[in-house]
Amino acid sequence: MNKAAAKPDPGLRLFTFAAPSRFYALAGWLIPVCWLVFAGFAAVGLYMGFFVAPTDATQGEVYRIIFIHVPVAWMSMLLYLVMAFWAGIGWAFNARMASVLARAIAPTGAMFTFLALWTGAVWGKPTWGTYWVWDARLTTELILLFLYLGYIALVNAIDDPRRADQAGALLAIVGSVNVPIIYFSVKWWNTLHQGASVSLTAAPKMADTMLTAMLLMTVACWAYAFAVVFMRARAMAVERDAHAGWVAAVAQRRIKE
Repeated sequence: MNKAAAKPDPGLRLFTFAAPSRFYALAGWLIPVCWLVFAGFAAVGLYMGFFVAPTDATQGEVYRIIFIHVPVAWMSMLLYLVMAFWAGIGWAFNARMASVLARAIAPTGAMFTFLALWTGAVWGKPTWGTYWVWDARLTTELILLFLYLGYIALVNAIDDPRRADQAGALLAIVGSVNVPIIYFSVKWWNTLHQGASVSLTAAPKMADTMLTAMLLMTVACWAYAFAVVFMRARAMAVERDAHAGWVAAVAQRRIKE
């Protein structure tokens, strides 16, 4: 037999994690790690943001909400793109776990989007004098929330999982056009919303302690998102493969434990 032909392809070995049983095991190992990272980074980030970072010369103490508002706003946009990516992979390659991941991301993305809008309103009252204005950034972020909710409603309204995944993928991919509009809205239109304080192409417009606290909170948000998405995806995988052998094996191990 040809030894070269018998040698497993590394790409195929990686692809095996797309199997629900392998994903279930891998995610089960990663979830506690993600929760530990979230707890540690959130504790340090909040302490630095609310007790160590200096008071802003213009906005005073109210500016400290940025240590929650900015990371969750970043996550709201990024998670939508990740959701659209996995939904598209599931549609194009009929990959069940990719579609499951997209579904699992949607509620978390919607939560981050709601938090971005809510914390923005709390910040806007003392700085703008009102909780809400039909500003380009705020309006497009609100549209993002509707896109998340629309995706969730659509995939749950269709009984056939495969058709639901395809319809949801179409909506997610089309809706992803809104994300760059949100990001560039403060540059394309005259808005009340301030420009980016952190950019990949320019020096940060804030003190080092402020930037450190914001980045720590961003990592905490990432870890939280991974943890809850993996937990939700595992539950969905078990629900879809309820009669599969690997689910029965998992149930037997749980009984023995």
